[in-house]
Amino acid sequence: MNGETYNEKLSSTKTEALFIVLTLVFLSLFAWRWLSSGWDGWAITFVCIFALFLFYVINYRTLKIYITSESLRLTFGIFTWTIAISNIKNCYIDEDTILRFGGAGIHFMWIKGKYRAFFNFLEFPRMVVTLKDKKGLVREIAFTTRHPEQVMRIIQSGLS
Repeated sequence: MNGETYNEKLSSTKTEALFIVLTLVFLSLFAWRWLSSGWDGWAITFVCIFALFLFYVINYRTLKIYITSESLRLTFGIFTWTIAISNIKNCYIDEDTILRFGGAGIHFMWIKGKYRAFFNFLEFPRMVVTLKDKKGLVREIAFTTRHPEQVMRIIQSGLS
């Protein structure tokens, strides 16, 4: 990699707007239910979902990507995933349009027999990194970036 590093910060007004709208919807449903029926099962459910989306608004505001000759680090709020370059088997641009709309934030899913972690925003291209050695169940990590060709070039130069 010749000492080359890469830094990128991504944010998404569309994703943030979606999470804010969902936060307000569930806050409204909670307030309506609590004012009409007090603390019942529905009020508790609505306040829990409200709290979940409030966490999403705060935590999934910015995805940070940092690549050095030693590692690839992805940070989404309080969550960080670090991958040693020596543990990367290969990387490629994810062209699967169906999975593109699988969600924003961090989520996990089985894809073609491999367990994949996603660090996503919806409107940016996505890279997939395949690991030599699994981390828990995870064999692949997908993440969005504005510059997939540049990221792929930097990672592949570290693999050679």
